[in-house]
Amino acid sequence: MSLTPELVAMCEREEPEPAPEEGCTPLSDRDYSDLAVRLSNDCVDGDLWIFAYGSLIWKPEFEIADRLRAAAFGWHRSFCLELPTWRGTPEQPGLMMALERGGRCDGFLFKVAGNDCKNSIERLLRREVWDQESVYTTRWIKTLTERGPIRALSFWVGPVGEGVALRQPLERVAWILARACGYAGSCAEYLYNTVFHLENSGIHDSKLWRLQQLVAKEIRLLHQQHGAANRASRRTVMD
Repeated sequence: MSLTPELVAMCEREEPEPAPEEGCTPLSDRDYSDLAVRLSNDCVDGDLWIFAYGSLIWKPEFEIADRLRAAAFGWHRSFCLELPTWRGTPEQPGLMMALERGGRCDGFLFKVAGNDCKNSIERLLRREVWDQESVYTTRWIKTLTERGPIRALSFWVGPVGEGVALRQPLERVAWILARACGYAGSCAEYLYNTVFHLENSGIHDSKLWRLQQLVAKEIRLLHQQHGAANRASRRTVMD
């Protein structure tokens, strides 16, 4: 990989957790519970499968009873949701990955252990869904596995609207990911972990592979520019 832990470390910095965004309605405990009940009622035979295509692959945060390689046809990974918090700031928003329509996305299905589908879904929602405005990103999708088709819960970009940035050139996405960092870490770190764990699992996403190359190049260029500016500043002071 061109994007290395050393390059990722160059993007890290301390950022305070900002106040909630204006126009966003936080979800209450009752909201999470009601949404989890609605989704759990859709579980087939009581089994809950989660389609993991990004951070859930290396950080599921729930007990896994079974794991399958899966393909979601009609979907692809996309850095398309603006992040003014978490891995970005209002001044330098990042981009979060979600499923966007079109193509094919290879990932994994995780079967959640236990029979309490509702509580498992609620834990997942508390991690992935932050406000009323993003509830729509939760949906069921069809996936294909070696055992046949399986319906799974996942997260998609949703309709076009505020905070949605579809079909941006990879060069523009790389420019953003190389610079964005929030209180939860940098976007470069997220990209690195996604590509690293996909490759180690035998999944090669050619678009993400190209993106990590571009981000690595952008980070090097950015720090070369900073270094040159610092040297020029020191020379000015000495003169």
